[in-house]
Amino acid sequence: MSRLPEHLDLHLIRILYLLLCEKNVSRVALKLNQPQPSISASLRKLRELTGDPLLVRGGRGMVPTQHGESLLKPAKRILDETESLFSPKTAFVPQEEARTFHIAAPDYMNTQFFTEVIARVRRESPKSRLVIHALGPDADYVRLLSDGELDLVVANWDEPPHHLHISKLFDDPIVCLMRANSAYARRTPKDGMTIEDYLTLPHAAPALILPGYHGNIDAFLEQQNMERNIVVESAHFRMLPYIVAQTDLVLTAGQQFASFYENTLGLKSYKVPVKFPPLRFYQLWHERAHHATEHKWLRAQVSTAARLLTK
Repeated sequence: MSRLPEHLDLHLIRILYLLLCEKNVSRVALKLNQPQPSISASLRKLRELTGDPLLVRGGRGMVPTQHGESLLKPAKRILDETESLFSPKTAFVPQEEARTFHIAAPDYMNTQFFTEVIARVRRESPKSRLVIHALGPDADYVRLLSDGELDLVVANWDEPPHHLHISKLFDDPIVCLMRANSAYARRTPKDGMTIEDYLTLPHAAPALILPGYHGNIDAFLEQQNMERNIVVESAHFRMLPYIVAQTDLVLTAGQQFASFYENTLGLKSYKVPVKFPPLRFYQLWHERAHHATEHKWLRAQVSTAARLLTK
């Protein structure tokens, strides 16, 4: 049966380590500023606990027994790990340290935004890694944040969980995107797009984003007793601009997302006649990462990238 007491005094382990190093009770007493009889009593207790003499007389004083010698490294490791456990938190030094950061976002996030985030992380912490995860209908991002598998979520859902920390990033107005030479675009209405035009045009739209949640656009239209003519749904939002570029379909999206594809795919954007509220993007994180200096640094990079984007 183990002789280990229920509550082992860490100070006793320190005495064990020093005795095995110094091989002298008097020198250990001086180092710890304790009376010699107290150290001798501790040695007796250690002998009782280990069932071994630990120190025995040799030709030139005391020497550790074989078992005592085997306890030197474990005792040192315990003392070092305990010191590390209770040492003050040190600030994250981006240029010198290597961290792997995990960020999740829906795939309709602006490419330029993440390009800026990546550029900042690469520049400020070149040894660190950035992993960007997709947020699909099956992603339990609340659990992933609480378990530490995700460090940050960037999103724009109406009601994020109240127990998560939140920081606003930017607002993105809603626009309508279509092929520049489509039949509707060629007509170019003088007064802009009408509500009837918007609702009756054939729409391409994202499939279910989260269970029970069809997205800001259709949720708002439903509140206004309106419904658009969705003829194509895709689980891959970034596929939709390429579909629009080759068809008569239109896509409703944030202006920043649309402007990227407007420039690269020859698309044209219109002001939407429905008064949609802008997409409000924010970053979410769990309490477990709230005070960590590396995570504070990461959130600052994301916030700065958002500010640069909206200048």
